[in-house]
Amino acid sequence: MRGFTEQRGADTPDEIWLCEHPPVYTQGVAGLPEHILNPHGIPVVQTNRGGQVTYHGPGQVVAYPLIDLKRLGIYVKEYVYRLEHCVIKTLEGFDVTGHRVPGAPGIYVRLDDPSGHAPLEIALPAERQGIKASDPFRGLGKIAALGIKVSRHCTYHGVALNVAMDLNPFHGINPCGYAGLETVDLATLRVFTDWATVAERLGSRLASHLSP
Repeated sequence: MRGFTEQRGADTPDEIWLCEHPPVYTQGVAGLPEHILNPHGIPVVQTNRGGQVTYHGPGQVVAYPLIDLKRLGIYVKEYVYRLEHCVIKTLEGFDVTGHRVPGAPGIYVRLDDPSGHAPLEIALPAERQGIKASDPFRGLGKIAALGIKVSRHCTYHGVALNVAMDLNPFHGINPCGYAGLETVDLATLRVFTDWATVAERLGSRLASHLSP
């Protein structure tokens, strides 16, 4: 991924990589060591993506769009919006409503009404450290994490959507730097599907929305 981005030229076609990782924690450039509570022997890998710590493991669709933003004609903010939009539309196909939370990248769902469309009313604390997420995130679960890197106007890293996974490793960290933030997957929401189906749908969305 990083090597592809470093070696690509102006005419290199864009690619979208879809994969499923073995258990691993990845720490972003903004990550703090105190947000790794108990890794339980799971490797912790430092990365150069944005954001803080998250977990990857079996049952999670990870998408790495390798996109030339200059050629596509968009800026980073629009790119992030499109990534989130693709996740939201993928979830919509399973009758699940995904929500954005300003200041907290990723996609969230209402635990009491996963298919409801009422807008969220949430105010995040200005300072994360030492502040539990239970109040601002009460009633919400994070179903997709997002972290990107842009080098010479080309993107790598990407987005991870939880399908049906062992969620216990998320208790070993403060996901995205928020203590107590609940992480969910489609299975938690009583949506039972397979990895390949979600990967195909998310990949198709990304290809459609990230093509010139």
